[in-house]
Amino acid sequence: MTDKKASKGSAEDEIDLLALAKIVWESRRRIFAIVFVLMVLGLAISFLSPKEFTASSTFIPQTSQSNRAGGSLGGLASLAGIDMGNVGGSAEITPSFYPQFVSSVKFRRALINASITSDELSHPITYAQYYEEIVKPGILSNIKKYTVGLPGVILNFAKGDERDTIIERDFETLISLTKNEIRHFDRLQNQLSVSPNEKEGVVSLTFTMPEPLIAAQMAQFAQELLQKEVIAYKISNAREQLRFTEERYEEKKQEFEEIQARLANFRDRNQNIASAAAQNQLQSLDAEFNFAFSIYMELAKQLEQARLQVAKDTPIFSVIQPVTIPSKKSAPKRPLILVIFMILGFIIGLGYVFGSEFLKGVKEQWNQV
Repeated sequence: MTDKKASKGSAEDEIDLLALAKIVWESRRRIFAIVFVLMVLGLAISFLSPKEFTASSTFIPQTSQSNRAGGSLGGLASLAGIDMGNVGGSAEITPSFYPQFVSSVKFRRALINASITSDELSHPITYAQYYEEIVKPGILSNIKKYTVGLPGVILNFAKGDERDTIIERDFETLISLTKNEIRHFDRLQNQLSVSPNEKEGVVSLTFTMPEPLIAAQMAQFAQELLQKEVIAYKISNAREQLRFTEERYEEKKQEFEEIQARLANFRDRNQNIASAAAQNQLQSLDAEFNFAFSIYMELAKQLEQARLQVAKDTPIFSVIQPVTIPSKKSAPKRPLILVIFMILGFIIGLGYVFGSEFLKGVKEQWNQV
């Protein structure tokens, strides 16, 4: 009995599959028509989309926190009588932290003010000027703006050209951003990419622009700016310690020179005087001189130690793949767009056919009732 039911169920499944296959075959012209329309649409989008070029670079951040660098600096310091073992280095910055530098307001403001040039420009301009004066929105951008983004356009027109303020903390300060800056920042978020590889210890940076030369220039500027920001952050503690030590050193140096001059003047004026009062004053000046000299020499050692610490904490970047001008466009990828729209057209065609058959069956049952 069970075998008969199983065979009956499998037979019904085969009939259902055959019926679906028959429906698809009978409606093949409709499906092909929908696929053709979607392919034409995909082809139009691929040709109307603006060209983009991506420049990239790969580098390895290295710091002197390693034993090799620390050992060489320690040897130099020991020759000067300085103990580097008591100096605490700043915290290590892993490559995974690099995207945080790129997303900061300070970094993005520096990028939109970066100077760029090309064969079509008679003089260098900034990134912001390039998109405000040179690059015009494409057809697809205008269609999207005045269809999907039409409510936002109307709302912005009603508000007027007022300043938007984003409260964002950057080094414990509140920053005000204009509408133009916000638009540039949103675009930069899609153009600039920093991808750290913790396993291999490398960092890859890419920048996408409508022109290959400008893409290479922006990638080079972003790489140098990122390295400067990392270095400044890494040695900030050591620099602050160096500045403090230099100030104390200059103060004690001036005090020492004043005491030294007083002692010399006293000896010149009392060469032939052997009174007890003069001897006591001379001993007092000698003690004051020795004390000031010991502090002065100790601060001189600490100053040299602080300078060595700055050098010790400064990262070194080894560029594996330098920035080059891209020769091939990175977008639009027309074959991929065509394949995606062809698959989408096939799915929509099947959905249309099966949906029509379902509605047809529902209508027939409704008429029978």
